[in-house]
Amino acid sequence: MPAPERDLLKIVVVNRYTDAPPAVGFVTGMKLQRGAIASSVAHDSHNIVAVGVSDEDICRMVNAVIAERGGIAAGRHEYLEVLPLPVAGIMSLDTGPRVAARYAELSGFVRRKLRCGLEAPFMTLSFLALLVIPKLKLSDLGVFDGEGFRLVDLWVEE
Repeated sequence: MPAPERDLLKIVVVNRYTDAPPAVGFVTGMKLQRGAIASSVAHDSHNIVAVGVSDEDICRMVNAVIAERGGIAAGRHEYLEVLPLPVAGIMSLDTGPRVAARYAELSGFVRRKLRCGLEAPFMTLSFLALLVIPKLKLSDLGVFDGEGFRLVDLWVEE
């Protein structure tokens, strides 16, 4: 179970291109106290990556991104904020200045309402699934070791 008081949160990667079970793990360093955030801006594959304090909030944010055909989402059970990015899940049909303003609003929302201690929560989130940056990352296939360039088996049978 996530433990936000210890900065231990659940992370999920959902494959956007095929029907497959999500990869699930834990992450520290996100400094999120409530709710969840999700994004389809997740280098390099641009699957949906989400981090949160509860399964319900994570699922709600992932589903919000899916409903918009891509984007970034933040919230918890009583509120939800979304920036739609329907072009390949990484671009908007709106103007650059309006997208930048909305992105800044969402980042501020995450800091205030979800009590996140990061200056750039969505930027940080986007790199949690970037497999080529060491050390451990989460791909849609599971935990990946960027130094050894291999999937990591988390369970060792004796």
